[in-house]
Amino acid sequence: MDALTIALVGNPNCGKTALFNQLTGARQKVANYAGVTVERKEGEFAAPSGRRVKVMDLPGTYSLDAMGPDEIITRDVCLGRRAGEAMPDLIVCVADATNLRLHLRFVLEVKRLGRPMVLALNMMDAAIKRGIRIDRVALSRELGIQVVETVAVKANGAAELVTHLDRTAGDTAADAASVPEDLHAEVRRILGAAVVMPSRTSRVDDALDRVFLQPVLGPAILAIVMFIVFQAVFSGAKPLQDGITALFDYLGAQATQHMPQGLLQSFVRDCLIGGLGSVIVFLPQILILFFFILSLEESGYLPRAAFLLDKPMSKAGLTGRSFIPLLSSFACAIPGIMATRSIHDMRDRITTILIAPLMTCSARLPVYALLIGAFVPEHAVAGILSFRGLVLFGLYLAGIVAGLLVSLVITLTRKDKAEHPLMMELPSYRLPNARNLAIGLMERAKIFMRRITGTILAANTILWVLTTFPSPPKGATGPAIDYSLAGLVGHALHPVFAPIGFNWQICVALIPGLTAREVAVSALGTVYSVSAGNEDAASAQLGHLISGQWTLATALSLLAWYVFAPQCMSTLAVIRRETNSWKMVAVTAGYLFALAYIASFVTYQIVSRL
Repeated sequence: MDALTIALVGNPNCGKTALFNQLTGARQKVANYAGVTVERKEGEFAAPSGRRVKVMDLPGTYSLDAMGPDEIITRDVCLGRRAGEAMPDLIVCVADATNLRLHLRFVLEVKRLGRPMVLALNMMDAAIKRGIRIDRVALSRELGIQVVETVAVKANGAAELVTHLDRTAGDTAADAASVPEDLHAEVRRILGAAVVMPSRTSRVDDALDRVFLQPVLGPAILAIVMFIVFQAVFSGAKPLQDGITALFDYLGAQATQHMPQGLLQSFVRDCLIGGLGSVIVFLPQILILFFFILSLEESGYLPRAAFLLDKPMSKAGLTGRSFIPLLSSFACAIPGIMATRSIHDMRDRITTILIAPLMTCSARLPVYALLIGAFVPEHAVAGILSFRGLVLFGLYLAGIVAGLLVSLVITLTRKDKAEHPLMMELPSYRLPNARNLAIGLMERAKIFMRRITGTILAANTILWVLTTFPSPPKGATGPAIDYSLAGLVGHALHPVFAPIGFNWQICVALIPGLTAREVAVSALGTVYSVSAGNEDAASAQLGHLISGQWTLATALSLLAWYVFAPQCMSTLAVIRRETNSWKMVAVTAGYLFALAYIASFVTYQIVSRL
């Protein structure tokens, strides 16, 4: 029998991706559609007869009306209009059996395409528990298409669908002319003919929603949930990150021990091993963040969190879906930007990506700690609050306020003034499926490693060359970096940064600091020839040294710079991959550098005069 290509379509939260995982398991690949950032999933499996079935998991959408890239891609792939994309032999429309009133409308839209299709009634076990009786024969007759039952989260839950696919030729098109114009009326007619609903179908859901969506208690619970997520990403990842750091330190030491001194040793230790380690160290945060996101999404709570926050965030031009990506950016902008994939509206997604780097990530803390410790006096405010702690809080607050203002400006200046309301289904509460979580985490790990590693290694190679060549002349004094290309660039940049109080040493430190913000501290230590037995001692020695050489205006100016400046190549690399656009990278880096320079200039000039 010939191979079969099928496309899975359906509303968000219908269990489509769980069904895809059930059918394909680990035999799947994830990429982006050409020219856009919409995720593309493909996999395959062998039916009992040996027939090969290729499965495409198309973007979840509530409608095929061309409002955004998700709807356009789903419609065009189904109709074979997308260049380079094979038209599926059969469309499998997945619907939540517990919520057919909503999902049947989309089924009728798909039927209008006139393509061969089958309806997969998913979550049939939940429908039966709730007392929902579906006459499958009558439903098939009223729709004019084949109807099968699935329970995607259970083993062999897709057996009936697989049997149907094994014997279908995929050549029976749906009768598109039989779909009336008034879809809502048609849905009501079909439900009356084929579905019997109990008087109350979701007592548990209603009871939980009375708590989780209560105007006062709901936001309080959400704050607790987000605190747990934030702490887990920020603190829970630290042991794993320490382990990764120790591993790459060990590999670097082995390279030093078993390779002769010279350029090759430096390149392998500092660029290859060190560069790869600087990327992989973010992986625990990525996995912990997505574990919570996937768990909250599968449980049905994530859409409710977006619903709670939609109204307050809309005042800044955002939606509730932006909350978790922005919150996670306080740990690291990389997982935060990757988490914007949960935002279906492309305008809101781009806006969230643009402002995510303004959230104060953990990589800024070494710089903040160095400068606050060296220049901010330690005394109590009101007898209980630390003045240094208040300064640190002010830096965090500055990033948040700046992000909201930038979002508001983007909203006021963009050409598309149309209202795109947050439209989502509040699905039933359910326990997350361990298999789906494992597959989802594996996908995210592969995406992260594949899309980031090459770019960062290339950037590290360039920076290694800049900080290594040329070598200092014989008899030269001072750090080697002063004679390198990076040192020459630092001296050349000094006139540009002098108005904001930066000396040439700071300019030099900014160059290797582009790989990651926290590298600036060690770079400053290198420039000032600071060496100590451990990092804490080196930081303390550096703090004492700069407190005697820098003015307070310079220190505060550098703090202002780090609130805004995009000193992180990893973040820019993720923006490139997630937006599929170098223009967005340029826009992000450009406006952040402009904000950083203006903020530093104002800070330096005011403090100098005071």
